[in-house]
Amino acid sequence: MRFNMVLLGLMVMSCSLALASDPSPLQDFCVAEPNTPVLVNGLACKDAKLVQADDFLFRGIHLMGNTSTDVGSKVTPVSVAELPGLNTLGISLARIDFAPWGINPPHTHPRATEILTVLEGNIQVGFVTSNPENRLITKVIGKGDIFVFPIGLIHFQRNVGNGYAVALASLSSQNPGVITIGNAVFGSNPDVDGDLLAKAFHVDKNVIFQIQSKF
Repeated sequence: MRFNMVLLGLMVMSCSLALASDPSPLQDFCVAEPNTPVLVNGLACKDAKLVQADDFLFRGIHLMGNTSTDVGSKVTPVSVAELPGLNTLGISLARIDFAPWGINPPHTHPRATEILTVLEGNIQVGFVTSNPENRLITKVIGKGDIFVFPIGLIHFQRNVGNGYAVALASLSSQNPGVITIGNAVFGSNPDVDGDLLAKAFHVDKNVIFQIQSKF
């Protein structure tokens, strides 16, 4: 009886792990068909007979993004939205360009682990562990270095040089999602109540209103 309970527990754990990432494909490919009215967890499949090589192709990842932004960086995503052939394959990537001292602000990917490879420059990377420790793990990495951000944890990047920097991020989901912390907390629609945020951040409500006005 005890053995059966242990076996059942292992089976439940295995199922939980299996469901912790994008589901495995059940056919060779499932090119996304965004125009279908069918709603599924992901995107419905295009008729395999109509699939072409271009469904698996994305051009332009070598092109530098425009870093003239408020944060001094530009993310060029290649997810299922840009590359339909990624549908059901559980992977995507993004190019990140940084102006001198530009940042990719604190954010999280709710559905993906991220592996960052530096192609040019020196970048400070870091993530914060979950409550209650909230430990900051950070390091400056350079060209050819690789750093991993565990799924769901808040993380960031910053160019710490006077030249431009470039990195390539690989993500373990066709649609990893992005939640930028500042935008989510202070730029939501409608606004999160100022009294609530003032209490959460231990500041005066007017400080919250000032921050919200910037989003």
